[in-house]
Amino acid sequence: MEQTSLNLVAIAVFSITLSALLSPVLNISPFIPAATTVAILGLATVDSFSWGGKGLTLFLDLFTSSQERQRIIHHEAGHFLAAYCLGIPVTGYTLTAWETFRQAEKAGIGGVQFDFSLLSNEEKISKNSLILERIFTVLMAGIAAEKIMYNNVEGGKEDQQNLREIMRVLGISANFYQQKESWALLQAKNLLIRHQTAYEGLVKLMEKRASVEECQQLIQKKMT
Repeated sequence: MEQTSLNLVAIAVFSITLSALLSPVLNISPFIPAATTVAILGLATVDSFSWGGKGLTLFLDLFTSSQERQRIIHHEAGHFLAAYCLGIPVTGYTLTAWETFRQAEKAGIGGVQFDFSLLSNEEKISKNSLILERIFTVLMAGIAAEKIMYNNVEGGKEDQQNLREIMRVLGISANFYQQKESWALLQAKNLLIRHQTAYEGLVKLMEKRASVEECQQLIQKKMT
C-alpha cells in the first residue's frame, strides 16, 4: 500500500479509536467506530491495489492550499522551461490531481508530460551522453525551481526516482547516482536563473492553463 494511504489509515484508525473510547460519554454505539474503521481500511486497500492510489490522491487534493498549488505550478514550470530550452518535446501538463485523473495519467497532483522517445535507443544514448545530460537536467528542474523560489523542496521525490531508474536501466553504477543528480540539479538551477523572465511569464500562463503551444510561444518571445 502507498505510504500516503498508510498514513491516512493510521490517522483514521487513531481518530476512530479515540471516538470509541469516548463513545460512552458521547452516547455513541461502539459498533459505529468499528464499522467505520473496517470501511476505511477496505476502501484504502481497494484504492491502492485497484486504482493505484488515484482515489486517495483526488480526495487529498481537495485540501490542497493555495500556497501549495502555487508551489506545484512553480515546480512544473521549471520542468517545462528546462525541457523547452534543452530540446525535449513537451506534450502536455497538469497541475491538479483531477486534471491528472482526466488525462488518464497515473496517480499524482500534477506533472509535465515529455516525449522521451530518445530513451528507447540505448545505443544512441551511449554514444551521445549529451542527450542523457539534458534529460537528467529536465527531471531535476522542478526541484531546482523550488529551491530558487522557496529555498526548500517539498516535491520532486518521483523525479529523483525516475532519474535513478533511468540510470539503472542504462547500467550506470549506483556509485555515480548522487554525483549525476547533483550535477543535473546545478545545471537546472543555472538555466532557470539565466531565463528568469521567461520562467516568471511561464508560471503566469500555466496558472491560466494556457496550451503547450502558447507557453512555448511565450518562452520563445521572452528569450529573443
